[in-house]
Amino acid sequence: MSHDVQVPGHGQEDERSIGELFAAVSSDLSTLMRQEVALAKAEVRQSATQAGAGVGLLSGAGVAGHFVLLFLSIAAWWGIAQWTGQAWSGVIIAVVWAIIAFILYSTGRARLRQVEGLPRTVETTKEIPDALAGREEA
Repeated sequence: MSHDVQVPGHGQEDERSIGELFAAVSSDLSTLMRQEVALAKAEVRQSATQAGAGVGLLSGAGVAGHFVLLFLSIAAWWGIAQWTGQAWSGVIIAVVWAIIAFILYSTGRARLRQVEGLPRTVETTKEIPDALAGREEA
């Protein structure tokens, strides 16, 4: 019992020269690299946008904390001093601002941790050596 199975490219002579085959491989590799660079650029843009939002929150927290601390803390310190004395009113105001600073810091830090980097580029770049060796995934 004989099974005649024809595998493309086997048993048939390719009419292309080595130079043409090399040019085709070179062109495919060039296209692949351009696509990887484009993907990396897109992921960098997305990650930069997310990082920018986190940095913006942290910067905003610093500026807002400074101005609020400067203008409202003095008024609150003097207002509370009528009931507790000046020393204790200063401590109370400092604790309130420490809590606010911690909340803003935690929110900004959590936002920065959401930045993923370049996950798709890393994944697809790892596949290049296998693709060049002819071991593509199904």
